[in-house]
Amino acid sequence: MGRVSQAQAEENRRRVVETASRLFREQGTHVSVADLMKASGLTHGGFYKQFASKEALIDEATAHAFDELTRLRDAGLAQHSGRRDAAQQALIDTYLSVEHRDSVADGCPAAALAADMAREPGDREARRVYTEGVTDFAEWLATEDENGISRLCTMLGALVLSRATKGSPVSEQILTTARTALTATN
Repeated sequence: MGRVSQAQAEENRRRVVETASRLFREQGTHVSVADLMKASGLTHGGFYKQFASKEALIDEATAHAFDELTRLRDAGLAQHSGRRDAAQQALIDTYLSVEHRDSVADGCPAAALAADMAREPGDREARRVYTEGVTDFAEWLATEDENGISRLCTMLGALVLSRATKGSPVSEQILTTARTALTATN
């Protein structure tokens, strides 16, 4: 088999990182390299040409997931003509929706990766990236009257609980209650 061009190698790496970002949010970081590469449409052997280790991929995929979140927030801000309060409310409404609850692979990395990151050693790059991503998200959610951390905790906790209770009436009630609580504080 011939060598792939540098451009193709970069495309393959991008595809693996994007696939890993989605699979790790959906299934956890325990997904095997073989399953990850299969989902990427690439061979298992190609993994080690792109990444030093699975941990290196977890680091990169975590950063990619938080970059997606930042792009989403920035797009919301632009859509609302720079009005942060309107962009925050739109994000809260979307975050605490049935659609987001059901879209784990494309959803918030803070919620989806929390349990995995809690098991990571404190000196790991993925843990540092996760912590910075959570901090940045909380700062973005802050208002003049309310701490962003409390808003993020309400949102994240509600999302996790609604996912855990999906299929029962309490799942949507959790989302609605949290959305109402956050709207009442604005």
